[in-house]
Order: sequence, then C-alpha cells, then structure tokens
Amino acid sequence: MDTGEAEGAVQEVAGKVQGAVGALAGDSASQLAGKARELAGKAQQLRADAANAVRETTATNPFLALAVAAAVSFVAGTKWRAGGSRRDDR
Repeated sequence: MDTGEAEGAVQEVAGKVQGAVGALAGDSASQLAGKARELAGKAQQLRADAANAVRETTATNPFLALAVAAAVSFVAGTKWRAGGSRRDDR
C-alpha cells in the first residue's frame, strides 16, 4: 500500500467516525461533512489504484503504453485543430 492509498484509507475512516458522531449528536452538518470526507478518501484510494495500474501496465508492456499515448495525442490534436479552424473563420 502506497502513501496515497494509506491517506485515503485514513480519510475514509475519519469520515465514517465524523459521520457517526454527527448522527449521535443529531448534527446533520457533521454527518454531511463526514460523508464528504469519507467519499474523498475513497476517491483518493481509487486514484492511487489507477496510478498503480498505469505504472504496472507501463512497466510490463511499454509499447502498449506508447500506443495509447500516441492515440490520445492524435485525438486531442485533431480536436484542437478542429476548434482552432473555427476560431480562424470569425
């Protein structure tokens, strides 16, 4: 587990605790803040998982990673060019 996953897990647990304390106290603002913190922790864990997956895929199959990067760059370039030509017509 890397630091991003660990921090996400800590935030998730802290959010659950904050939400539970808010529920016991009847404070809906604390409940909502706890749920937001919990979801932020889950999102941080997902980001770390995705980064690890990309890192592993790049290490095991660098040509696939290069092909994906080239395809994304090509699509972005065509989109950018298509938007640029419309701006020149004004």
